[in-house]
Amino acid sequence: MIDDDREILRTVYRYLEHVHRVSVDDSVHRRSELADVISDHLGVDVTTVPVTTEALSLHRYVDADIALDELSASGDGRVIGVTGGDQRWHLSASDLLSSTHGRFAPGPISYETRAIGPGAERRVVAFGVRLLTFDGQPLAVVQRASSPHAMPPTARLELFGTDADATGAALAEIRRLMVERSVLRGQVLSFTPTEYGSHAGATFLPRPSVDADDVVLAEGVLQKIVDHVVGIGDQRDVLRAAGQHLKRGVLLYGPPGTGKTLTVRHLLSRTPGTTAVVLTGSSIHLVRAAVEIARTFAPALVVLEDIDLVAADRSHSNEPVLFDVLDALDGLEPDADIAFVMTTNHVQILEEALAARPGRVDLGVEIGLPDVAARRRLFEHYAGTLPLSAEALDAAADRAEGTTGSFAKELVRRTVLRAALRGADQPTDDDLEASLDDLLSSGAALTRLLLGGTESLSSN
Repeated sequence: MIDDDREILRTVYRYLEHVHRVSVDDSVHRRSELADVISDHLGVDVTTVPVTTEALSLHRYVDADIALDELSASGDGRVIGVTGGDQRWHLSASDLLSSTHGRFAPGPISYETRAIGPGAERRVVAFGVRLLTFDGQPLAVVQRASSPHAMPPTARLELFGTDADATGAALAEIRRLMVERSVLRGQVLSFTPTEYGSHAGATFLPRPSVDADDVVLAEGVLQKIVDHVVGIGDQRDVLRAAGQHLKRGVLLYGPPGTGKTLTVRHLLSRTPGTTAVVLTGSSIHLVRAAVEIARTFAPALVVLEDIDLVAADRSHSNEPVLFDVLDALDGLEPDADIAFVMTTNHVQILEEALAARPGRVDLGVEIGLPDVAARRRLFEHYAGTLPLSAEALDAAADRAEGTTGSFAKELVRRTVLRAALRGADQPTDDDLEASLDDLLSSGAALTRLLLGGTESLSSN
């Protein structure tokens, strides 16, 4: 090779080195200040590190924040905020690390308040970056809550780590802590649709306190329900040892006002420490989210009230809502200690679907209109310590055939009101009789129907 050729090659080599240096310098220059801080923590250029993304359900975000706090505490972690206003919500973590979309830099941490129980709240990181170590390896986690203005609107974690195994192990530990430290375990929850589309937002409900004496049903009915819902859970070890399944479905049916909801409240009272999800009406289409909670935090109770109102609804699925419920029951492991309790005022709407899918509901219990003995117990219960004679209460029960517990409760209220309106401190038997006359009059037919009576308006 002649000298001229060597010189040309040297020139080309120097030029390529220069191009490489410019490219590297330009890459570093395109990094945001946020990327510089994370790169210093990781010890490498973060823009060259793969990202692992974990989507979070809205109702599990607090659990993730608690898990990350614990992971950070054990790994000398700290949290930094991110500047950029609303724009940061629309960008992935990788976009935040480049200056193409703006100069994102460390800034104040964004917080928001989330419920962790009835009347209890916790401040959580809404948008921030956690810098910590796990298994001796540096790790950065971009944490963001749900935002209705972002696409997608779901909450998520984005993990950056130089060691793929350590990053995977850290994510597994976050998931474990989310279950172990969850604020949902042992709570009574209700799910409702949110502004984030079809995602379920959890509301914490106080656990009811309803004694067995407060539930007046036909003889033996309440105990049959309790044995199936609560008793199977109490005897789970015996049943598992015998190879028997634990999941169970119960359908309570009967006219309105006969005690179905009160029975459910009693079941919730009887199961302290059990995770319960109560869905009513249109929220029943969120049954899959309810089952996910029940499966994760078993033993659990899933209550679906007034399921007949949405049984045939297809607005959230290609299948009717009732089929979604039955599919959810199908998907549970046989030894899962989970009870489904459904209530309906119109069992005929459900009979065909339930017959087509046998075995999903293994106990159906009619909560019918109270007989005369039950009506006497109802009147005595709602009268409490009021100075009403046993003879007057018995006579009222005899006359109130075809009425419900709701009727008895309203009758006693009207009796007290009648006494108060005439200036008396306490009601008398005459107040009870006059109030009953009003409620049994032909003009009160609609009221009786609204209180759960079976009387037809056309018959008057």
